[in-house]
Amino acid sequence: MHIANPIYDVVFKYMLEDNKVAKLFLSAIIGERIAELDFSAQEKTVELQKSAKRGSTLTVCRFDFSAKIATDTGFKTVIIELQKAKLQSDLMRFRRYLGVQYQNPNNSYDEKQEKARQIYCIYFLSYGMDLPSRPVLKVNYTVEDAYTGDEFPASGEFVSGLHHRSWIVQISELKQHRRNDLEKILSIFDQSNVTDIRYVLDVDEEAFPEEYRQIIRRLRKAMEDPKKRREMELEDDIIKELQDKERQIEEKDKALEEKDQTIADKEQTIADNAKTIADKDQTIADKDQTIAELEKEIAKLKLK
Repeated sequence: MHIANPIYDVVFKYMLEDNKVAKLFLSAIIGERIAELDFSAQEKTVELQKSAKRGSTLTVCRFDFSAKIATDTGFKTVIIELQKAKLQSDLMRFRRYLGVQYQNPNNSYDEKQEKARQIYCIYFLSYGMDLPSRPVLKVNYTVEDAYTGDEFPASGEFVSGLHHRSWIVQISELKQHRRNDLEKILSIFDQSNVTDIRYVLDVDEEAFPEEYRQIIRRLRKAMEDPKKRREMELEDDIIKELQDKERQIEEKDKALEEKDQTIADKEQTIADNAKTIADKDQTIADKDQTIAELEKEIAKLKLK
């Protein structure tokens, strides 16, 4: 079956705009059952100067959800922040946006005491990072005695309000990993399934667990939408331009570093030469002093 490639922001957003699909998808990642989900896509449009296509813009989507999660004792409400990165420079954007989430007064409950909701962060990375080579990584906090190392349940308002859990999906590591339902679901991002058309993937619907196949059908629907296909083509052009700009900046930074190193080497050489000259001058001065003292001794001897 041919589906739209969800590595594209426009497709990813389209997939998550379906509430049932979003609940299934996010529940699988966090390993908890989401009973209710409210979705809000935060978009930032960046105008590109000297763009390959006149008037082109890049829409960076940040996905915010308020989720009601079923627990053994009832329900809890959390904020799920989902971000997707294609460029190395997106790391600082993650930090800035997470800070905004912590400061947002709407991310709380109990109006009288303004208690903070717990924040879950999900990151999709399209490039390699200094992380273990695994398709999905879960980053969780622990509470332990600093002296004994004894661990305690990481629960309570103080801990959950000031710390967050994270899930990191490394798209480049998804290839051939189908060990559980989550990895089977995330195989929709496996770029080894790309067809001759970059924004179309060829997948086997039967390889997906039955309850998650509506995710595949949603992506199939996106692939059949002419407007979405045009938006994917435009996104390709813009990302390529951004990558070219990033590469040019890296090359300029490298050239500047090499130039700075050359200048530093020359300055060191000058300093070394100056020291050598100073040492020679000191040697000459010492010799002159020795000669002067010998001449005094000779003069004294002649007077005797």
